[in-house]
Amino acid sequence: MTLIGWIQILLYCAIIVALVKPLGSYLTRVFNGERTFLSVALQPVEAVLYRVGGIDEKREQDWLSYTVAMLLFHIGGFLILYALMRFQDLLPFNPAAQSAVSPDLSFNTAVSFITNTNWQNYGGESTMSYLVQMLGLTHQNFLSAATGIVLAIALIRGFARASTNTVGNFWVDITRCTLYILLPICVVYGLFLVSQGMPQTLGPYVDATTLEGAKQTMAVGPVASQVAIKMLGTNGGGFFNANASHPFGNPTALSNFVQMISIFAIGAALTNVFGRMVGNERQGWAILAVMGILFIAGVAVCYWAEARGNDAFTAMGLTGGNMEGKEVRFGIVASALFAVVTTAASCGAVNAMHDSFTALGGMIPLINMQLGEIIVGGVGAGMYGMLLFVIIAVFVAGLMVGRTPEYVGKKIEAKEVKMAMLAILILPLMYLGWTAGAVVIPSAVASTANPGPHGFTEVLYAYTSQTANNGSAFAGLTGNTLWYNITGAIAMLVGRFWMIIPAMAIAGSLAAKKIVPASAGTFPTTGGLFVGLVVGVILIIGGLTFFPALALGPIVEHLAMTGGILYSSN
Repeated sequence: MTLIGWIQILLYCAIIVALVKPLGSYLTRVFNGERTFLSVALQPVEAVLYRVGGIDEKREQDWLSYTVAMLLFHIGGFLILYALMRFQDLLPFNPAAQSAVSPDLSFNTAVSFITNTNWQNYGGESTMSYLVQMLGLTHQNFLSAATGIVLAIALIRGFARASTNTVGNFWVDITRCTLYILLPICVVYGLFLVSQGMPQTLGPYVDATTLEGAKQTMAVGPVASQVAIKMLGTNGGGFFNANASHPFGNPTALSNFVQMISIFAIGAALTNVFGRMVGNERQGWAILAVMGILFIAGVAVCYWAEARGNDAFTAMGLTGGNMEGKEVRFGIVASALFAVVTTAASCGAVNAMHDSFTALGGMIPLINMQLGEIIVGGVGAGMYGMLLFVIIAVFVAGLMVGRTPEYVGKKIEAKEVKMAMLAILILPLMYLGWTAGAVVIPSAVASTANPGPHGFTEVLYAYTSQTANNGSAFAGLTGNTLWYNITGAIAMLVGRFWMIIPAMAIAGSLAAKKIVPASAGTFPTTGGLFVGLVVGVILIIGGLTFFPALALGPIVEHLAMTGGILYSSN
């Protein structure tokens, strides 16, 4: 660990905090239907879209109608994306003559992209045509990201409104999110990435002659447009198989730093949106403080573990930290920071192979996802996931003082607590249940590249990543099999929608309640005590749920490493 490494980390944190308030202000204005600096140019476009879609922007929906609209929207997206992959060999913009994608891989990939997971059991440049990358994958990157954001806004409205049965209009929210937020930022962002050397072309792959005289084919294509939204929308699905470690997918140290900033920007700003909408910005800062404490702790452990390296190598005189699986252009600190950022958010893009991290270094990304990716989290998804933990925390506080818990003026009663627990507990059912099956089924075990605890971690990481809608892989598991394609798709669907539906039920329940004035017995939710309580609840729930599985994987692997026990795949 070095001083310059910590300066990079602190600079990153400072920039994120600096963006929270201005970006939060802009997001609030967009979702409140107020004028912004883009309104002159975009309001006519918005009006045309409403007319074509038959949408009345003044008509709002209750939580159930809002949720049904969202589900129908995703069914349509799934069918379009599945068809594009199955017929890609017959469609244009396929210069590499990619064949049709198999049914089970098409199913897994379509589910992956509509759930904002972007898990990839394929190599992008060797499997997907330009048309599928653009019209299918990039298109869904925008819509799945926008869905997460508007669902968070709907839940926030539940806390902010009183005595009403509506939480907004899904079609209006999704239109405004895409038109006023995601598209404008991505246009500027994409141009920046092109300036750094990222390809953006419909031309064919490029053939080059190496110094040895051999022929090498270099994949290019409409890369920058996909990378911009995959990072900003915390999607993570890469144009290239090597993702953000590929020189065309992440050309420079500056592009690497900006990509990390874009992963956190909207998710962090939504805490400010929450504070503004409930009428007390300090509420938003308190939630951001919870996220920040967990994030800094994760970065510290991951950076320390990777800088320390492998004890077996150190004993042989090989020092300098663990550089296995890392891009030399980025090094240890940028790789460790990127790994924590991409798993604290549900992004899943990687600039280093997590399979090559030390046991404890690889455990931190795993824990980030197992906690439900509420440390900033995916755009929107992290916010509504964190609010579920807040509900549990204030319920615990209410038990301590013997009165009905309250949060931002709303009484938290049995229905809200039950829905929150349902949403939180469905995740470990998928993480642990599918892992238990995969480690005893011979065909699934055959997909692991390593024996012992590391092989177990590969399987656990895969199902955790998919259920948490992250999409990053440990890179040591052959996932393109019938078992992993089908079970992984089920995990992604459950992880996304079985968490959304209870959250939306909470939004409807809270919106119908009256605002309760604060009293002498009201637990303050903007100070250090509240922040500590929420952090404690998150860690206790996570520890009780996942410590046994972690003990079988990265923890025992670390202890074996320190004891000089090594595992061979031969």
